Amino acid sequence: MRKDLVRLIASQFGKGVFKSRAMLPIIGILLLLLAYATYSGIQYHDQNHFREDHQHMARSSWENNPDKHPHRMAHFGTFAFRLKHPLSVFDFGIESYTGNAVFLEAHKQNTVNFSEAGFSTGMLRFGELSLAMILQLILPLVIFFIGYSSIVSDRENGTLKILLTQGASWKEILFGRSMGLFIIAVLLITPFFLATMIFLLTEDHTVLGDWARFALIGTSYLLYASILCLVTIAISASSRSAKNALIKLLGLWLLMAVLLPKVSQAAGAYFNPTPTKLEFRAAIEEEVKKYGDSHNPNDPYYNTLRDSVLQVHQVSSVSELPFNYSGFVMSQGEKISAEIYNRHHDLLMARYRLQNLPAKWLALINPYLAIRNLSMALCGTGFESYVDFQLQAEDYRYMLAQKMNDLQIKYISPSRLSGSEGKRDVLNRETWKSIPDFKHEFMSLSTALKNELISVISVLLWLLLSLWGVQYLSHNAKAI
Repeated sequence: MRKDLVRLIASQFGKGVFKSRAMLPIIGILLLLLAYATYSGIQYHDQNHFREDHQHMARSSWENNPDKHPHRMAHFGTFAFRLKHPLSVFDFGIESYTGNAVFLEAHKQNTVNFSEAGFSTGMLRFGELSLAMILQLILPLVIFFIGYSSIVSDRENGTLKILLTQGASWKEILFGRSMGLFIIAVLLITPFFLATMIFLLTEDHTVLGDWARFALIGTSYLLYASILCLVTIAISASSRSAKNALIKLLGLWLLMAVLLPKVSQAAGAYFNPTPTKLEFRAAIEEEVKKYGDSHNPNDPYYNTLRDSVLQVHQVSSVSELPFNYSGFVMSQGEKISAEIYNRHHDLLMARYRLQNLPAKWLALINPYLAIRNLSMALCGTGFESYVDFQLQAEDYRYMLAQKMNDLQIKYISPSRLSGSEGKRDVLNRETWKSIPDFKHEFMSLSTALKNELISVISVLLWLLLSLWGVQYLSHNAKAI
């Protein structure tokens, strides 16, 4: 295959496309969509600083508590706010449907609340216009529209026979047209990544790892575009008419972008139903009751615990113990309730993962699902990123509650049987400042890629398959 001839065919194809009057409206529409999506994404900046401000307010409220009994501080609690990843400006993912704040308190695991979907109109169900959404859904239509007649039209008007008789091979023609279409796709994609790059350069939260993610996202979308271009040329070369090629490509788009995603979501939800929020909470509370109430001094379970502790220390009353027994009971109750909650939470997350499984595996036969899943993972806006925040918040809540229990065990007089009032049974307010604040850490890049390994494999397999398809057609295509 002669590279100079391939480049010449690609150049001629590109010049012919940009001479077409239809390209001006297409470019204009893409620029308008780009401007709107960029404006929507930039609102991330305000939302992130809004969440940071409220995290600081929650911390200030915690630190400004007066001298107080540690168990009262455990119930006073604090908030954990989920920060948006800097690259969420490019791909919103499921951000609008997940909560962004959770109240952390002792003995109770609250759900993450305040999702944007809860405060929006029903229009949100149609999706948000992000930079990623345009490249995932609109770019394929543009590529299909530009390239559907690239080969079949030349066959219909006789140009293809002229090219072949002048010495060009089928392989050079097909790969030349594919390269020309890909160059046009790159030109259309570039403004979207320039907008994202400008934002990263001006964003305070950007770190070195974000640029590695940005490079991988750019590479992924270039591979996605190359797959679309190769498939377009292959369908054009194998179709009998331009109209037939366009219908095939539009049908392929409907299958990839509409039918398969909806079917996978519906199948996942149908075969793996999840409990309601009320049912989930009720199941946890029902199991916790089996282990008794740590706040009830006459609870049978904790009476048995008390007797065993007294026996070990060889004393007859909890007031004779060398530590605060009430704090010890609270720590045991916290451990039991946390274990129960974590077990139920893990089961619920496993159920959600089963719901997502059809879409994950269908990515092997659908490059749109592959790039969508991979893009969300790299931008920190996917399901696993949300679950990771929940786990971080619960770990911090448990640490905070048990720290307060440890302070009560160590510093509150053991002669005090119950209650938390009184100047004698309090800790200095400086104690609260020694407790570290909650800080949301984003999921590592390696973990994100590991979670979407199927999508990575799918993109690479589709690239190889599309290259093989064009190669195969170069030996079997007909000029008439």
